[in-house]
Amino acid sequence: MKEISGNPLHGLWALTNRELKKWYKEPFVFFISIIQPIIWMGLFGKAMNINAIITNNLPPNIPQSIADEMMKQTFGTSDYFSYMAVGMLSFVTLFTTMFSGMSIVWDRRLGFLNKVLSTPVARSAIIFSKILSATIRSLAQVSIILVFAILLGLKLSPNFTPINLLGVYAILFLLCMGLSSLFLMLGIRSTRWETQMAIVNLLNLPLMFASNALFPTNAMPDWLKPIANLNPITYTTDAVRQLLIFESLNLNQLMLDFTYMGIFAAAIASISIILSWKYLSK
Repeated sequence: MKEISGNPLHGLWALTNRELKKWYKEPFVFFISIIQPIIWMGLFGKAMNINAIITNNLPPNIPQSIADEMMKQTFGTSDYFSYMAVGMLSFVTLFTTMFSGMSIVWDRRLGFLNKVLSTPVARSAIIFSKILSATIRSLAQVSIILVFAILLGLKLSPNFTPINLLGVYAILFLLCMGLSSLFLMLGIRSTRWETQMAIVNLLNLPLMFASNALFPTNAMPDWLKPIANLNPITYTTDAVRQLLIFESLNLNQLMLDFTYMGIFAAAIASISIILSWKYLSK
């Protein structure tokens, strides 16, 4: 029996590349993962035309500027589609990372995990490879969705610069790390894909809708606000909106968003690694 490597990066890229091959060698799966958020933007984003709802319910003598101001006070921008399209970036990240836990379940069932555990590869490398592959897939899909969002009408802030885009990828990277670590942590002891699927189905809707991805937290019921204010998707989406579509940048809030997400990603990833040392076995 070979000893486990003390280097946490030993075998990392080989395992990561194996995970990525499942993705780029299945173009149909990739297409489905891209088309779903585009459908959300094209149907839900355009059909839920809150701008028109507000304008149509104003008295005829009220100027359009009043409707725009009402939208800005509620959503931070006068264009709901832009508000919702940014939320879709978090949507893509959530639905890509939540299947990272499923991967380790299948590796266990198909016997691949036993083979890896019989090599000098560190336990942490097994977890890191799945986190890294989920992050790469998420960010690649987010890039494509962002292009389609702009084509469908997303309005970037007048103050937008390429540096803002780097900030967008940085905060989404932290969300990918945190969520993929979370789902891996939940699946690390599971031997049945049905169990992991039940966990995924239980968590995805609360994570998505108990956040500001589609609606601002300050307009939510009082009982829901504390939940939304703990949700990492809320902080990620707020930061992305500030960097992409909001006219004014709240630096204090932006720093809070990055700090919260940094702590969330580091804490959940650390717990996931510790659990892999303890529970990841043949």
